[in-house]
Amino acid sequence: MSAVDAPPVTNAPPITSTSPGTSTAILRFLRVTLHVGFAVLLAVGVSRLLLEAGERPSRYVYFGLSVALALVYLVGTVAEKRFSAGRLQKNPRRWAVLWLGLITVMWAVLMFGSVEFSWLVFPLFFLHLHLLPRWAGIGMVLVMTAGVILAQWASSGADFPPLPVVLGPVFGMAFSIATAKAYKLLYQEGEAQRHAAEELRRTRAELASTQHEAGVLAERARLAREIHDTLAQGFSSIILVSRAARRSLDSGDLESAGESLTMVEATAAENLAEARNFVRGLSSPALAQTSLVEALSRLCSKTEREAAARGGQLACSFRLDGEPVEIPQPYKVTLFRAATTSLANVWLHAHATSAVVSLAFLGSEVTLDVYDDGRGFDPDILPGAVAGRSDGSGFGLRSLRERVVVQGGTLALETAPGEGTVVAIRLPLGAGVDTGFNAGLGTELGTGLSSRQGDSNG
Repeated sequence: MSAVDAPPVTNAPPITSTSPGTSTAILRFLRVTLHVGFAVLLAVGVSRLLLEAGERPSRYVYFGLSVALALVYLVGTVAEKRFSAGRLQKNPRRWAVLWLGLITVMWAVLMFGSVEFSWLVFPLFFLHLHLLPRWAGIGMVLVMTAGVILAQWASSGADFPPLPVVLGPVFGMAFSIATAKAYKLLYQEGEAQRHAAEELRRTRAELASTQHEAGVLAERARLAREIHDTLAQGFSSIILVSRAARRSLDSGDLESAGESLTMVEATAAENLAEARNFVRGLSSPALAQTSLVEALSRLCSKTEREAAARGGQLACSFRLDGEPVEIPQPYKVTLFRAATTSLANVWLHAHATSAVVSLAFLGSEVTLDVYDDGRGFDPDILPGAVAGRSDGSGFGLRSLRERVVVQGGTLALETAPGEGTVVAIRLPLGAGVDTGFNAGLGTELGTGLSSRQGDSNG
């Protein structure tokens, strides 16, 4: 409850800044100085009381009263300090005026018993100016100053108050009022700094939470694309080929059944490799030990075999235009996944008899076109499908679009009922291209395909 220990209105954490020169450090110095000054002046008064000439039985009463004053002052100061530090739940500020009145009365009794205690008035000035309303505090300071002058005048035995007796307390009063005003300004500045620091911590916490949520959503989107383009399509292929194997077994065609089971085994092995590499965060196994051109060529052959294992007739060919150049690994993964997704759409839904995968290196960009002569579809019915279906399908072109946009590329879809489908992808080449996952992430959902570009199957 001292002038420098008054807490904020709420039980908020204390200011943590302790760097020299800040308002917090200055307030701490003033607080310590006030307490030390009170203790020193009280000790001086007690020592002078005990060492005064002559025997006065009352001096032991004053000694006991000075000890009581020290204890009351200490209890109030420690309680306020503990509350300010958050170690005391109940706010002792409601007892501040009572506490201040008690130590003031005890001081007044001591002062009129021994004038040596009059100098304790200066620390008490600060308490009254801080804990009481402005004019009440100044009024009490004037009354206390008059009391000190009267006590010292009476002690001097003069007919009129000596000039030093008047000027000393008056100058001390003026200095205390000015210092208390400066302290109040520092205290308000310290409170403003504390609130600003709390707001900064809160803002940082909210920003960290927002960034964490954004990272979680981005990672979920990445996982959804990877799972769809690898495991989901592999499982779909296994299901369809195994159904073809069952039909072959039912009809007694063991050779076709054996080919289908071989295809199931190969697809399952590839899916297992994809899953293991996916867990380790690596690229597609199809690109691990080979070039993109070879991987796309093998993908076309595999698509033909899967179609044949299901009893279909699909001629899938690969075409290369231009001289291949080294492209970033994220580009390779994106193009390979795009071809995988597009060909899966072809042999699952398009009922096509031929498909062509065309990879072209055009200097400033690399392009991938996947054409099929299937039944096509009306792109006007696709906007709802782009978001995916309730069973988890319908995610293919949306996933592909996100992959392409992340790499700063574009995806175009040309189709119409009965006229086949062309999926065209363009990725820029050259310096300054950000091929990381975060490139364009903030705008990929708003700047990808138009609402007319969708996925015939997912």
